[in-house]
Amino acid sequence: MLAELDRTDRRILQELQRDGRVPNAELAQRVGLSESACLRRVKALEKSGVIARYIAVLDPAKVGLSTSFLVRLTLNRQTDRDFAAFEEKVRTVPEVMECYLTTGGSDYVLRVVARDAADFERLHSKVLTKLPGVARVESSFVLRPVVQAVGLPIQ
Repeated sequence: MLAELDRTDRRILQELQRDGRVPNAELAQRVGLSESACLRRVKALEKSGVIARYIAVLDPAKVGLSTSFLVRLTLNRQTDRDFAAFEEKVRTVPEVMECYLTTGGSDYVLRVVARDAADFERLHSKVLTKLPGVARVESSFVLRPVVQAVGLPIQ
């Protein structure tokens, strides 16, 4: 779909990624469109799925989840059935912020949040190691984020 986006669409997307609650009148002014033309474009971007949803980005520390861990998981077997069972269950774990099927030494890499090390220990022993097919769990404590983007680089 990116090839079909013109410069104005890209500008709208950049602005909405900065502030998804910007009023249409202000957005129109920022991108140089009339309010009605801007609204039509935003609605078309939503309808086409380019804009998937709108969310609020929370400060993890202010909601008591300031500790992050990167977790590498290896399954016993790498079959479609094993992947499907694991993926279905991992989607239900609220502390899992991201989960990626990867190549290399582990099957999945997760970013999880916890209140503190003790909370992560609970999550590790009672949840992560109990996910379907898990053979090995390796984790790393995140000291601090260096880059933590939520918007895509729309050029």
